[in-house]
Amino acid sequence: MFTRALVRPPAASFAAGLTSSDLGPPDLALALRQHAAYVAALRRCGLALTELAPDPAFPDSTFVEDTAVLVPGCAVIARPGAPSRAGETAAVRAALRPLFARMAEIEAPGTLDGGDICAAGEHVFIGLSARTNEAGGRQLATILAREGLTSSFLDVRALAGLLHLKSGLAWLGARRLLALDALREHPALRGWTTIPVARGEEYAANCVLLDERVLVPAGFPQVSTNLRALGLEPLALEMSEFRKMDGGLSCLSLRF
Repeated sequence: MFTRALVRPPAASFAAGLTSSDLGPPDLALALRQHAAYVAALRRCGLALTELAPDPAFPDSTFVEDTAVLVPGCAVIARPGAPSRAGETAAVRAALRPLFARMAEIEAPGTLDGGDICAAGEHVFIGLSARTNEAGGRQLATILAREGLTSSFLDVRALAGLLHLKSGLAWLGARRLLALDALREHPALRGWTTIPVARGEEYAANCVLLDERVLVPAGFPQVSTNLRALGLEPLALEMSEFRKMDGGLSCLSLRF
């Protein structure tokens, strides 16, 4: 399904990034070890990696997923909703330019974080959040239509605990979605099979499908059990230091 990924390790300034968490400051050394394990897992799943250097000017820049939306043949450079993250796109744009036949960009007044975009085969769910506004979402929908993809919107602004759409929604192949209860009855998900997330395991709703394997955060056994029941193989990774900074598994890479 994917053959490549772009990643960026956390910088020395990582603890100065944006967060709503009350889990305490991250341990940079541990974050670097966890990121290295994440990179190793991507390689184990057969992905070739483009690795950007850490950039201390942007404490959140390890969360590269927010900087772009990648679909076959086209890279869409995002326009992050947090002003402090605006400069993160420059290095990502330069890295992606030689790898894609077409490029597009989200423009003002639109804002869009890649973490609000859940691609599910030929359909893309676009989340409207504190970081992605309607103007940005509609620009993306227009670009996706040109690329032959359909899309629909889910407004998560009123849902507590959801920074991005993919904090609560993940594609599991075919027409299956792992979804928090707050999203499962949304009209945009009609016709899709939604797999529930057990109470207390909400953080594990953010996972990454890589063919028949799924990267999942360690410590959430019921989600892993549900994935195995679907014939998928969960690969558990420690994510404690990224969780402290509101980050999940999908945030740490751009996959294409």
